[in-house]
Amino acid sequence: MAEILKAILLGIIEGFTEWLPISSTGHMILANEFIQLNMGAAFKEMFLVVVQLGAILAVVLLYFQKLNPFAAGKTAEERKDTLTLWLKVLVACLPAAIIALPFEDQIDALFFNYQTVTITLILYGILFLLLERRNRGKTFRINDFSALDYKTALLIGLFQVLSVIPGTSRSGATILGAMLIGTSRAVAAEFSFFLAIPVMAGASLLKIVKFGLAFSGLEVLVLLAGMAAAFVISLLAIRFLMGYIRKHDFTVFGIYRIVLGVLVALYFVLLK
Repeated sequence: MAEILKAILLGIIEGFTEWLPISSTGHMILANEFIQLNMGAAFKEMFLVVVQLGAILAVVLLYFQKLNPFAAGKTAEERKDTLTLWLKVLVACLPAAIIALPFEDQIDALFFNYQTVTITLILYGILFLLLERRNRGKTFRINDFSALDYKTALLIGLFQVLSVIPGTSRSGATILGAMLIGTSRAVAAEFSFFLAIPVMAGASLLKIVKFGLAFSGLEVLVLLAGMAAAFVISLLAIRFLMGYIRKHDFTVFGIYRIVLGVLVALYFVLLK
């Protein structure tokens, strides 16, 4: 029971931090200091990736009508637009598939440490502050997905590759990159959600294959509990973010990242 409760807590953290541009990795590093699963090292490594499937399901549920080209009531033109959106998502995923995934283990070995996470948390926090300062009163060039062409999608995908460095935040990198090239906050955020579906599903599948399918009963329960918690909290986090940025910008998230980065550094330098 204790391991299931820990899995739920980790799923809550994952669901809350995955979609906000504040780095789920940074939070997981801190959480791992206080919430440690008493499971094998291979299972824990797999769990921290596969728990994201619950978060992905939240995106699928919330945007099912928008992402389903065969949804009832859609006209032929709307079906075409939906398929085109998926093609743009796949184009944006190409850089991660070609550049990031093949070297994921090596990158983790080199950069998965509190020093890297501290630097990236603070650096991208500063970049968000500078970007939003630049964007004050600015009209964005891309305000809907029909205006987001394949070249822009590919550029956003290149920014997503930066998220392989721990502490960067996948959503943070894609949102920041999308806004830098003229995409509105809402389109940037939603496109980052859609990119997560193939990227995170692919990463989860690779981890499951690497771990193997010989799960014990407890491991299955722990994994399902974490995914369920990530799913429920992701629903709330996505709705919160989209409601928030309709009236505000990302400045508060930039400040939060800087504060978190400082806290991570202080914890490991002074308390560890």
